[in-house]
Amino acid sequence: MASPKSPSRPTEQNPQQPSFHDYLPAMAGNLGGEGLIGELCNGFELLMDREKGVITFDSLRRNAAAVLGLGDLTDEDVRCMIKEGDFDCDGALNQMEFCVLMFRLSPDLMEASRCLVTEAIEEEFGDECSRRRH
Repeated sequence: MASPKSPSRPTEQNPQQPSFHDYLPAMAGNLGGEGLIGELCNGFELLMDREKGVITFDSLRRNAAAVLGLGDLTDEDVRCMIKEGDFDCDGALNQMEFCVLMFRLSPDLMEASRCLVTEAIEEEFGDECSRRRH
């Protein structure tokens, strides 16, 4: 994941850059919901600071290179990655923030989730509306 200013990010001006392939939907299909969450939690543990129990700038910087092979990330890229998911503004990612971020960064998974929620709402309220009419 690159920051908006990063030269490695595809843009309209530079469409030749390699595109990101989203593997989360395939993982969700193969592992199921609980399996996918388990794998995301395993990923979190690989990236987190062992003493603090969260992903910090330093732990992501260190582990992005060692574990993910992303040694070419700039400090700004790492800061942007943390900031993107840091909902409580503590400067780090806890496990829930990390998992939510991974879902948010997967357009196909977000769309599938949106469809499931819509179907569930329609089923729930559709049945209720039918009962109220009769």
